[in-house]
Amino acid sequence: MIEAVCAFLFGLLIGSFLNVCIWRWPRDLSVVWPGSRCVACGHPIDWFDNVPLLSYAWLGGRCRHCRSGIYWRYPVVELVTGLLFAVGAWKWGMSPAAAKFMLFAAMQVGMIFSDLETRLLPDEFTKGGLVIGLAAAWVAPLEDGIAGALATLYTGQGPSPRMLSLFEAGLAAAVASGSMWGVAWLYGKVRHREGLGFGDVKMVAMMGAFLGMRVLLAIFAGCILGTVLGAGYAAWKKKDLASYELPFGTFLGIAAIGVALLG
Repeated sequence: MIEAVCAFLFGLLIGSFLNVCIWRWPRDLSVVWPGSRCVACGHPIDWFDNVPLLSYAWLGGRCRHCRSGIYWRYPVVELVTGLLFAVGAWKWGMSPAAAKFMLFAAMQVGMIFSDLETRLLPDEFTKGGLVIGLAAAWVAPLEDGIAGALATLYTGQGPSPRMLSLFEAGLAAAVASGSMWGVAWLYGKVRHREGLGFGDVKMVAMMGAFLGMRVLLAIFAGCILGTVLGAGYAAWKKKDLASYELPFGTFLGIAAIGVALLG
């Protein structure tokens, strides 16, 4: 229980940093300089007004200086990240597997909200996440995919579980991104317009590095979510679903977190 509470508090801090990334990376801005400031009046935010969740509640959801409303995304990202970190610690304890999940969940949360707001998936999350995912496959090997099945066939000879895990992570990244690119290319040829952005292709590659071949389940679940929720939203807003640009990365991210937790 103590581990989950500590992970929750740490997740709040990571969620606060993710909010900076979600706002700045799609706009090609540095996340280091300048410091946090109100997006309405530009006034720097003091440290005591930048405490995750508490400052939002204390300020009543408004900037101390100009009284403009603080976007709802800020406390939501902090809370969701904190809860995911707590679940990871509760499920895996303080272990490499838990750290791997927390990294994956944090980047997925960043992409979920980035794509929802801007329809952009920053390379820092996708390409950077791919590299981190491959490294994580070595540190915390995949245990329930192809790598785990093959590892049981070896009794001290042949590739180690870490090598098999790295192989599966790379294979899954290639298969997922190649399949997604093929679907996007075919859609463009048939409909004569872009259906999926290249950011989605890079995103599923990153997901494959972390999830192994379970990424295919995440893609399938993301497609189902996108179809059901997207159609519902388009009907509610009276938009043409055929021309409305859905934030597919948002649905992929939600599905990926679910697969990582339940897989």
